[in-house]
Amino acid sequence: MAVDEVRKAEIKEKLQERESFIRESWVKAMELRLVRDELGKCQSAEGVNHYENCKWLADKYLTMLKENRVRGYKQIDV
Repeated sequence: MAVDEVRKAEIKEKLQERESFIRESWVKAMELRLVRDELGKCQSAEGVNHYENCKWLADKYLTMLKENRVRGYKQIDV
């Protein structure tokens, strides 16, 4: 009986870790979406000068694209 309870606790803990990892991954993806929307607003507001005035936002967006990808739980378990 004690072995089954320990196994259930391990499985429950692993599932909670998966959920928190996926939740954090989605939060980062939504932050990326917000930056993309702000970049679009900046580019439309600045017009021709958006290459100079929105460069910092475009650079931030590109770095976030590389880092903030949605990852599944299988990458945790490997």
